Amino acid sequence: MSRFRDRTEDFKDAVRQSAISSGFNESKLAAIMASFIIHKPRQRTPFLKSALKTLESIGALDQFLLKHRKDYVDRHRTTEQERDSIEHEVTAFVKACKEQIDVLKNCINDEEASSKGWLGIRDSSNADTIAHKHGVVLILSEKLHSVTAQFDQMRAVRFQEAINRAMPRRKLKKVVDSNSIDTSKPLNLEHRETYENQPEPLRLQQELLDNETRALQVELTSLLDAVQDTETKMVEMSALNHLMSTHVLQQAQQIEHLYDQAVEATKNVELGNKELSQAIQRNRSSRTFLVLFFFVLTFSILFLDWYN
Repeated sequence: MSRFRDRTEDFKDAVRQSAISSGFNESKLAAIMASFIIHKPRQRTPFLKSALKTLESIGALDQFLLKHRKDYVDRHRTTEQERDSIEHEVTAFVKACKEQIDVLKNCINDEEASSKGWLGIRDSSNADTIAHKHGVVLILSEKLHSVTAQFDQMRAVRFQEAINRAMPRRKLKKVVDSNSIDTSKPLNLEHRETYENQPEPLRLQQELLDNETRALQVELTSLLDAVQDTETKMVEMSALNHLMSTHVLQQAQQIEHLYDQAVEATKNVELGNKELSQAIQRNRSSRTFLVLFFFVLTFSILFLDWYN
């Protein structure tokens, strides 16, 4: 058997000699060889930069929620003002991320509109890129929805605590009112006895003061009940508002899924049109072949009859 010889160095010398003869010096050759070994990083598109920035924002929001979860859920660790500030920061985070996702969607829609021709036919070479960008936006929306779902759970715990605090207060208020009604009767009897012992002007002044005090007590109790009812309704409305925003995000994801299905259906229709056009061409070619075959056959029969 013949022995194999490594000719790699000979090949490199031949390439170097050919490059020198073509006008390349040693520095250019070294730069070219370095570019083969160490590849330059690809330049990121503006869409990719914005998507990565949005992903970082969502990750920062997730870390913020993990950091302040115990402080927000446990009311003994922080005050209501601090919990409100945490909620405000999270809402601002979510709004900023949603705006960035909307900007990405608008960029995709503009690119999709510009990729269509004058007949409304989409360029097939750019369809894969647009579908990839739609997938990126869908992933970002799902990540943002998962983070907002965690915050919804935290807010639900806080709202439930607020409702639980408001309900026993109202029950206690009713018990106190009933006790005050029961105890007011002997007090009225005592006041009547004191009124009888007092002079007439002092008795009238005391009765006016007592009437004003009772009116103020009734007004204050009604105002307190109204404030508590308003507080409970505001808490419920806030919870419903956040649940509505969560459902809106879910509908956005469903719309993205429907769009993907529509894109796939459009591709299938385009493939079906190509198959139909190919079938029509095959039908035309077969028809031409049959006409030619019958023509040749008829000519052959006439020729044979003439020859006989």
